[in-house]
Amino acid sequence: MANDDHAQLRKQAERDGIEFFFAMFVDMHGKPCAKLVPAASFDTLMEEGAGFAGFAAGPMGQTPADPDMMAIPDPASYTPVPFRPGLAVLHCDIHVEGEPWSYAPRLILKRQLARLADRGMIFNCGAEVEYFLVRRTGEGGIQPADPLDTAAQPCYDAKGLTRMYDHLTTVSTYLNRLGWANYANDHEDANGQFEQNFTYADALTTADRVIFFRYMVHTLAQEAGLAATFMPKPFAHLTGNGMHVHTSLWDDGGEPLFHDTDDSRGLGLSALAYQFIAGILEHAPGLVALTAPTVNSYKRIGVGPPASGATWAPAYATYGGNNRTQLLRVPEAGRVEHRGVDGSANPYLALTGILAAGLDGIDRGLDPGDPNRDNLFALTPEAVAARGIGTVPQTLVAAVDSLARDDVLRTALGEVPGGWYADYYIETKRAEFREYHQAVSAWEIEKYLTLF
Repeated sequence: MANDDHAQLRKQAERDGIEFFFAMFVDMHGKPCAKLVPAASFDTLMEEGAGFAGFAAGPMGQTPADPDMMAIPDPASYTPVPFRPGLAVLHCDIHVEGEPWSYAPRLILKRQLARLADRGMIFNCGAEVEYFLVRRTGEGGIQPADPLDTAAQPCYDAKGLTRMYDHLTTVSTYLNRLGWANYANDHEDANGQFEQNFTYADALTTADRVIFFRYMVHTLAQEAGLAATFMPKPFAHLTGNGMHVHTSLWDDGGEPLFHDTDDSRGLGLSALAYQFIAGILEHAPGLVALTAPTVNSYKRIGVGPPASGATWAPAYATYGGNNRTQLLRVPEAGRVEHRGVDGSANPYLALTGILAAGLDGIDRGLDPGDPNRDNLFALTPEAVAARGIGTVPQTLVAAVDSLARDDVLRTALGEVPGGWYADYYIETKRAEFREYHQAVSAWEIEKYLTLF
């Protein structure tokens, strides 16, 4: 069967005029790594893979003494690069000495999806990927690429969209050429911030598309003399970058499992969907380590509004209807939006955690209670405490400490040679926090230099 897939892919690539392939995978942080392979070596690539020194690529569970990681392409992930005629991306699964490498994020998600398939279910997801277009300043900082984009509330600004028309329409054209069905392109809530939406798909396809989308936007921005950033909070005074994920379960016959028109709570959700929600809320403290995985992530999370008037990022483990102050929002019947995922998230790991948490809620028959209808950004700490609302961790180190105590998420991330992937992830993130914490910031100098 694999040989048939390879033969069909070869024919498709020949029809598309593909001369080179990127054999691509991501490390723990979601950084795309690739080798450029000529089409003449297609058979070798498909049968043997492309070799990488894993230690050099990033946190992939290897030392310089370990054997090569072999990136084995997934034929179903074939993506012609619309801005580089003759080039195509193949997302790859990492193997070492002939065996799947359990440190590979894409394989971690595939393993979780296989468990779901054993239940006769499919996990469909859509991702709203936000980013800023910026320019470097002479002082080493950044500023919005559009010097006229200075409004206090720039969201949906038609003039701002027009000034970035060439970039946005180019990305939109390429998304549609790929068959991803781009359906909206927005100026978002911050100066210089944009979002370009494409239709949902199964979780693995959506994760692959997020990686490709980031790669494409970065490249097109650089070619225009700009920089794109998906960093959660590049500007202290502006709204940060989210990557809101819309989720739903379907049976393997294509029937939605989250929809119920007779929902007594009025959100159009099934009992299964409420159990899924309850699982995510219960595991929210540990899950945030996967959905908001950087030091910078925790400068986005919270209730204090930036200059534009609202943070749009959750601070509490709650769910509600069409209410953007909740961690989990139900914008319409049959789907649940997770608003705690940010622009730095590795989509493979984030979706693994969301699915595992939701399934635990289903397995245990959990009930999330009635939806929260508050404007959570306006509640005082005393009001939050009185309602018994749980908070999400406020720092990366607190989040990974919560992950360390969450056996469901630890199990979902899986075993690796010598232990658990969660422990490897946690130590990597703790080291990241220590590196940040040891740096002395300009704020500290200003605050403390002559205070004492």
